[in-house]
Amino acid sequence: MPIELKVPSVGESITEVQIGDWLVPEGQAVEKEGAVVVIETDKVTVELPAPAAGTVTRVLKKKGEKANVGEVIGYLENGPAPAKAPPKTKAAPAPAPEKAPTPSPAPAPAPAQAPAQEPRVMPSARRAMAEKGLEPKDVRASGPGGRILKEDVLVAPPAKPAASGAREEELVPMTPLRKRIAERLVQAQSTAALLTTFNEIDMSAVVALRKEHQEAFQKRYGIKLGFMSLFVKAVIDALKLVPQLNAELRGDNIAYRNYYDIGVAVGGGKGLVVPVVRDAERMSFAEIEVAIADLAKRAQENKLAIEELTGGTFTISNGGIYGSLLSTPIVNPPQSGILGLHAIQDRPVARDGQVVIRPMMYVAVTYDHRLVDGREAVTFLKRIKECIEAPARMLLEA
Repeated sequence: MPIELKVPSVGESITEVQIGDWLVPEGQAVEKEGAVVVIETDKVTVELPAPAAGTVTRVLKKKGEKANVGEVIGYLENGPAPAKAPPKTKAAPAPAPEKAPTPSPAPAPAPAQAPAQEPRVMPSARRAMAEKGLEPKDVRASGPGGRILKEDVLVAPPAKPAASGAREEELVPMTPLRKRIAERLVQAQSTAALLTTFNEIDMSAVVALRKEHQEAFQKRYGIKLGFMSLFVKAVIDALKLVPQLNAELRGDNIAYRNYYDIGVAVGGGKGLVVPVVRDAERMSFAEIEVAIADLAKRAQENKLAIEELTGGTFTISNGGIYGSLLSTPIVNPPQSGILGLHAIQDRPVARDGQVVIRPMMYVAVTYDHRLVDGREAVTFLKRIKECIEAPARMLLEA
């Protein structure tokens, strides 16, 4: 009896999804709980597991098509894939009477083989292929089940450049996540009074502290001490001083929060996502590092739950990991502020009447001027600067 493959519930507010890649095409077997098809929404991307071992016999919704939650998008049959009957061949013609020698009939052409299924490309490999201009056929797969890994792409020869004067275009539909990002950014700029202020931080003390304690920290907690946990702690300290940046407008009221759910913007398999570190004020530096590493890893694998992407009270975006020197981040509504971190560069600065070279970082806070005044935004950045330039105080108070 056919088993229905239905769109699962992916969140209370989501009623429609977009079908992604069919990881198991028609006629191919899959084990129980094996991923069958990718389901994309404006917030998360999930894989639909097979409810039982069997063979995908029919695909009702193809990649790029829309489907409602609970809708049947395909069928699965228990057991192995049905064997296909061999192609019928015509009977050889009877020999002619021996009046004259006749040429022997030409052999019947071999039946054409069905085109091979395109191998599954892992998200990190797909991005690397896009950067090198490669197609799946250009890469030799080495992963389990014939999957193309990022390592396969890195060792593949580069694509041949297009002929001189060639002008090509590729029309690709926006993913639900990219559409949602676009809508939110336009919403933020059209409904909030956004303004950005800047400061710069001398990172010498943080660099020295990490160097001094890195080995012991990693040995004790099994993870490196990064900059992000220090900035999360500094942000919480500054938000306690300037609570307007941890608040939101609700109609004619302002909702002030006494908890700190910090969103950390990371690059995911389908685009930028902002998973949330809940109750960050109660966490140690090590717990924050572990939480961010786990969220970033699952973001790359498109395995974040929708609950992990909603409800943040303030956001940190680190464009410095991509080399950004200065930017004006956009607030993630309904939040009232976002902190932008940037690349660390050795720059000449004045210290005690002398020009010295120090590792410096520009920081920016974009805020909703309806809730936050310029004085408060500047005070917020100054407190972060004080915390990062004297990190030992945060460690002692943690």
